[in-house]
Amino acid sequence: MFKFCVSVLLSLLVLLPLPASAANTFNGEPVEELDWEMLMPADYNIEAIFAATADQYSTLDDFDPLAEIKFKALMESLASAPVVPEMDGKMIRIPGFVVPLSEEGTRVTEFFLVPFFGACIHVPPPPSNQMIHVAFEPGTNVENLYDAVWVTGKLKIATVAHDLGTAGYVMDAFQIEPYEEG
Repeated sequence: MFKFCVSVLLSLLVLLPLPASAANTFNGEPVEELDWEMLMPADYNIEAIFAATADQYSTLDDFDPLAEIKFKALMESLASAPVVPEMDGKMIRIPGFVVPLSEEGTRVTEFFLVPFFGACIHVPPPPSNQMIHVAFEPGTNVENLYDAVWVTGKLKIATVAHDLGTAGYVMDAFQIEPYEEG
């Protein structure tokens, strides 16, 4: 299980490409279009963390109690990944996938925004600096979790822990749109 989860996380840490054009302002504030790498400090190398963990424990059997201990330590490390202080208070637009936390039917008002499909649901969660806790009071219809969205809103640094994972950022969303490449 441990080796499988590490290899799945490595293969899924994919960044969505950004289109060439997008709105420059929202509600009179400049909007910065971000990709997910911008939410990680320059010296935080998630791929190296996973590679080192996979190499270090590649000889452990999935049923070895030490494997479970090491996997738990890795998950705790990812839940406390460092954030980028300069992102606090920025109006941003970022693409991602919805992991519903509060929903009525297909209407979702609270969710994690993550960089790849299946995060937190089919595979372990990404690092906390790759998860945004989003609140959108009017709600948005999410008919298919495979569909990516653009979310525009005010980004803040705060930790939100949930059974599905831990986010290092929160966002009050002002606009959610279907993802379309430019």
